[in-house]
Amino acid sequence: MEKHITILAVLRIIYSGFYLLGAVLIFFVVVGGGLLSGDATAIGVTSIVGTVIAGILLALGAPGVIGGIALLKRKSWSWVLIFILGCLDLLSVPLGTALGIYTIWVLVQGDTKKLLGSSI
Repeated sequence: MEKHITILAVLRIIYSGFYLLGAVLIFFVVVGGGLLSGDATAIGVTSIVGTVIAGILLALGAPGVIGGIALLKRKSWSWVLIFILGCLDLLSVPLGTALGIYTIWVLVQGDTKKLLGSSI
């Protein structure tokens, strides 16, 4: 299970990293587009919209990266965070569903709980 925990952690970091990459891209494209227009109203609107969307994507991606890093370091609290994220991933068809199924399978194994020192 040691190998599966490492694979899961890396997959979680990569999957959540796409949210963070999307946050950066959306922010720069939307806010930059407003700045390029030169219109004060457009700058105001795109600044707000770009910041809100980027903030949402950041809020969706950050826990996965944090949990993935904690899982690589075998922190006991990472089990709960990654399990919750895995359950939520089941709703994100098709990649999230596959990652969610794999996450739950890895985390419910007895060896995984022993390796992470989780009492759950």
